[in-house]
Amino acid sequence: MSLPSVRRVAVIGGSRIPFARADGPYATASNQDMLTAAVDGLAARYSLQGEGAVGELVAGAVLKHSRDFNLAREVVLGSTLDARTPAYDLQQACGTGLQAVVAVANKVMLGQLESGIAGGADTASDAPLGVNDELRRILLATRRAKTLGGRLRALGRVRPRHLVPDIPRNAEPRTGLSMGEHAAVTARAWGITREAQDELAAASHQRLAAAYERGFFGDLVVPFRGLARDQNLRPGSTVEKLARLEPVFGLDGPNPTMTAGNSTPLTDGAAVALLASEEWAERRHLEPLAHLVACETAAVDFVRGDVAGGEDGLLMAPAHAVPRMLERAGLGLGDFDFVEVHEAFASQVLATLAAWEKRGLGTVPRERLNVAGSSLGTGHPFAATGARIVATLARLLAERGRPGRGLISICAAGGQGVTAILERD
Repeated sequence: MSLPSVRRVAVIGGSRIPFARADGPYATASNQDMLTAAVDGLAARYSLQGEGAVGELVAGAVLKHSRDFNLAREVVLGSTLDARTPAYDLQQACGTGLQAVVAVANKVMLGQLESGIAGGADTASDAPLGVNDELRRILLATRRAKTLGGRLRALGRVRPRHLVPDIPRNAEPRTGLSMGEHAAVTARAWGITREAQDELAAASHQRLAAAYERGFFGDLVVPFRGLARDQNLRPGSTVEKLARLEPVFGLDGPNPTMTAGNSTPLTDGAAVALLASEEWAERRHLEPLAHLVACETAAVDFVRGDVAGGEDGLLMAPAHAVPRMLERAGLGLGDFDFVEVHEAFASQVLATLAAWEKRGLGTVPRERLNVAGSSLGTGHPFAATGARIVATLARLLAERGRPGRGLISICAAGGQGVTAILERD
């Protein structure tokens, strides 16, 4: 038996719906609705409706109903893709979309797939509500009771407090702190200033607006439910306007710096990317935008590690993953034309950049950082962000019309990070 040769993985393109603020235009849209719209946009653009056109769909969601247990496969069945296209779900918090891309890329690389779609969707509007846990235990006891009397006795334990549902919380189970509170601890540890955060946030909106104006997203974004652009986008955002906002995180410490303006809002949306072998692309007369050439994941001990010192903050795993990936690839930060750092919070981006510099990787020139805007401008539907960034970076590399290289860094809940490198010949 001969082992398959390793093939290059081409990023052909991407598709996403405009991202919307929670409880807005997509308030009644499900993960399946949104992800299907993104997939159908991709299928229409690259004629993927035929039998065997797509080898596999890999996608996920973070806020997931029980009905979404087979989300990716249900999307296939409800989309214009061939119904015989296999699909499966995965989830790694905010790293879900990029991990889905890596999963498809690995199969393409090993010759197990010729093409595949990867991405994710999330809705903070249609978040699942769990049954109060005490009520759940009572209902299970009722089901197990053997007699009518036993069932009535079990139901007799129900109290008004049991009718209050369990609402998903943006908090880490191990610490009880929200992601924003964790980020505030890291911001203090690295000495990240309010002004620097507001500058980064304003630039994200301004660059995203400029990219829309020049038509950059013309083949990446498909209209959905009345939106043609990201609803969170504020083209007139400035440091002066952001400076007027009151802090919302880190209020238990001195000089809090994190506001709603320099943090991502709860967001609804979906995004996917199309990956394939070069042979598949050539047969279909498609020019790859870029190639995925490396990836790396990492995790930090944000419970018992060096949290106060900033090394093991909840969102600092990319500060560990990127140095490993660059060492393996024989590259430095100066070898990249574009650096895409997911903007969960402006403070987290700045802390990550500071950590890379501390580790001797050098500095990232601001003109290379998130040049078409990022999550502070677009919003952040958790599982959709990775595919959005992959498609955006691939398009940026192709737009230059010459060889180039881009870095992707995504932090995730649970103290994890997913990173990757794209190249264009």
